[in-house]
Amino acid sequence: MVDPFGSRVFCRRLLSSFLLHNERIDAEQLSRLALAALQQASLRRYWPGVSSVLNGMAANLQRQDTRLEQILFGCRFPNPVGLAAGFDKNGVAAGIWDSFGFGFAEVGTVTWHSQTGNPKPRLFRLTAEQAALNRMGFNNNGARALSKTLVRQYLKSPGQRPAVLGINVGKSKIATLEQAPEDYAASLELLAPLADYAVINISSPNTPGLRDLQDSAQLKRLVERFRRLAICPPLLVKIDPDLDDEAIDTIARLAFEEGLAGVVAVNTSLDRFDLAERRLSQTGRILIEEAGGLSGVPLRGRALEVIRRLRAVAGPALTLVGVGGIDSPEAAWERITAGASLVQLYTGWIFKGPDLVPRILEGLKEQLDHYGMQSITEAVGSNLPWKT
Repeated sequence: MVDPFGSRVFCRRLLSSFLLHNERIDAEQLSRLALAALQQASLRRYWPGVSSVLNGMAANLQRQDTRLEQILFGCRFPNPVGLAAGFDKNGVAAGIWDSFGFGFAEVGTVTWHSQTGNPKPRLFRLTAEQAALNRMGFNNNGARALSKTLVRQYLKSPGQRPAVLGINVGKSKIATLEQAPEDYAASLELLAPLADYAVINISSPNTPGLRDLQDSAQLKRLVERFRRLAICPPLLVKIDPDLDDEAIDTIARLAFEEGLAGVVAVNTSLDRFDLAERRLSQTGRILIEEAGGLSGVPLRGRALEVIRRLRAVAGPALTLVGVGGIDSPEAAWERITAGASLVQLYTGWIFKGPDLVPRILEGLKEQLDHYGMQSITEAVGSNLPWKT
């Protein structure tokens, strides 16, 4: 028998470390502990006691409604809310993200070579601003380790999973720009059979030179190399919010012309917005003096602008995934009606907790009711306001 109360307690305890307001406590260490618990739950999800708790969580957090379903680039998404890359870098909990209510989850960023990332401390919570600063530097166990981790969890085959699984792939730090196509291709070739879709991350601010790959000539080189792969999942590209309008337009056109499945917008920002003088208690320095990308609520306005720009240039044929500052049903609806078919959560989920997913899904359903829509696809790019 499902025990909803027990599942709520488990869920809250599991993620309570992320919700701590004491910014002096190392956020990366806390996340490591929580992911270790999630890993054990994913590996043992078919054990009677564990499955009972996960089923209880799913009963509380999932929202089933055919109006929220979409088929995009050959994948059936049960709902449009996903977990963004960066949370489960090594895919250790890939088997249970649907239990948290997500319609899809993106693991990674993974690189061909395992790498330790940048020096610590490198992850900081800005609780008052519902934001985070990170300069992780693609720390991960490498593509070969991710492949073994996913196989070990006995996932269903792509297309048959309760939640769509994306794999976010980055460039190894030791690979030069000239070597980048081969470096990305090595990861993709190995991981393609395990992925419903893949995202080419060319926009993290924490790997030197990576954002140069957003140049149209460099991006074309990548795409041309991927076309030679024997098996390749639907490919999306992830861009940064600091691009100027001309660069955004160029990527939108190139993605459409080259037959990419979509664009994920956006990554973290080097802009400090109005937080330049905000002092980090962990380092004693102000944000303008700190390296790394900013995420969370301060990014919401710019992320929305980028989605609108992409939709205006690319039209409705290119799938857009909105990420950055989404921490409420209103923010999710705003991104969808601006042109995003899917939205992703990370920082907002950390601060608001696991109840954020069902709150967003309930909010989206209410808006569909208000406007008399039969499917979330009718809302995509509609520019309809949030209706109270």
